[in-house]
Amino acid sequence: MTTFTTGTDTLTRDALAVLQPGFDGTTAPDWVRRRLGEGLASVALFGRNVAGAEQVAALTAQLRAERDDLLVAIDEESGDVTRLEVRTGSSFPGAHALGAVDDTGLTRDVARELGRRLAACGVNFNWAPSADVNANPANPVIGVRSFGGDTALVSRHTAAYVEGLQSTGVAACAKHFPGHGDTNVDSHHALPHIDLDATTLHERELEPFRAAIAAGTRAVMSAHIRVPVLDPDRPATLSRRILTGLLREELGYRGLIVTDGMEMQAISGTYGLEHGVVLALAAGADAICVGGGLCDEGTVQRLQDALVTAVRTGELSEERLADAAARVRELAAWTASVRDAPDGDGAPQPEIGLTAARRAVAVTRTAPAAPVTGPVFVATFSPAPNIAVGDETPWGVGAELERLLPGTASGTFTGPDAGTRALKAAGGRRVVAVVRDEHRHPWMGTALDTLLHADPDTVVIEMGVPQSAPRGALHIATHGAARVCGVAAAEAVVAG
Repeated sequence: MTTFTTGTDTLTRDALAVLQPGFDGTTAPDWVRRRLGEGLASVALFGRNVAGAEQVAALTAQLRAERDDLLVAIDEESGDVTRLEVRTGSSFPGAHALGAVDDTGLTRDVARELGRRLAACGVNFNWAPSADVNANPANPVIGVRSFGGDTALVSRHTAAYVEGLQSTGVAACAKHFPGHGDTNVDSHHALPHIDLDATTLHERELEPFRAAIAAGTRAVMSAHIRVPVLDPDRPATLSRRILTGLLREELGYRGLIVTDGMEMQAISGTYGLEHGVVLALAAGADAICVGGGLCDEGTVQRLQDALVTAVRTGELSEERLADAAARVRELAAWTASVRDAPDGDGAPQPEIGLTAARRAVAVTRTAPAAPVTGPVFVATFSPAPNIAVGDETPWGVGAELERLLPGTASGTFTGPDAGTRALKAAGGRRVVAVVRDEHRHPWMGTALDTLLHADPDTVVIEMGVPQSAPRGALHIATHGAARVCGVAAAEAVVAG
């Protein structure tokens, strides 16, 4: 039986403190401001909250007028997953591009510049980087969000990213523990099952997290995945064996543990949202990410009530809830203490993102080809985006090639007859074919077959993981679909 040593007000405040909710709109809703006064210590920003850098700065200032040490979190991996530049595409390449360059100094500089921009907007907690080793090329949710498929490479770049970001006073968050790279299921839709042996898990999946911990990461995000070798019954987010036994006790991690989005079907569709939140706290999580989909005050009230009830019934100890709330407040205190400190070492590098994207481009010439000197037709073969990436962010090379080669036209195609339709739309013009993870989408391969059969001079640009063999007279791999990757690819087309 639980013995209460604190009043209901403290219990309620602790329940609010562990939540990291989202909200609707580009200004601070009244209910969020009121909840900050009642104990809420964190909020999360999503693309729907962003109209521009100045607006985000004004929004965070509104929120901090209610609570000065507020944690403002965001999922700003850059590359394919961007929230600050959700409607334009990111000014920074993502992890896979940085891993392709394999210059840890560059990764550190990119993360530092990103941190400066986040801090200038009042954001002090970034759910990045991905420390996942992309061991399964068919992975539908990680892919270019990972630094790569080599453990040592992912480890050194994870550490460099953490160091660069946190040098600006923005807390980093290594994710998705204990490693989401070897899965062919997207945990936004279902519960992935990763059947690894203990040796592979420790030598491959866990090494980047060890590197992140050694680099001082202030947060680690749990994955909604089942790893039977660690816990045959519960996914990592809800597993005491994984969050407390492995992460805390075996790896010696002392910072904040935050869950991945709790509305994701891997949790809410299996355990239910309220019960899942209670189980996550009991397992060792400190902060609950919610708000990617459910972003209303009613959700916050439901979760607060579920936690308070769980303490009163003994399902969750009061001590565990208090410990979790204390870790949230400790991270908030750290960000507040460094907020007014000098922003990182070294001068700002506003062009570092484009520099990195250019360095990440890999050009393969499979046959002699005529240079591209005039207008072309850009055929973009677009797959359905995963939820992490979203469908709001533009990608490709069409706009950049239209700028560099006036008269260029573009079209987007999908499905089994995409190549035939693209060829017809091109009307005899030379085609630049843009794909994203060709190896995961057989219809893309068929489309390229059609175009290359009609014109071997077709240029192919791969903006996902370049797993398929290069083909096309000119093949350009960008290792990601950030806006700057599109700029770099267009430059490579014109340069030949």
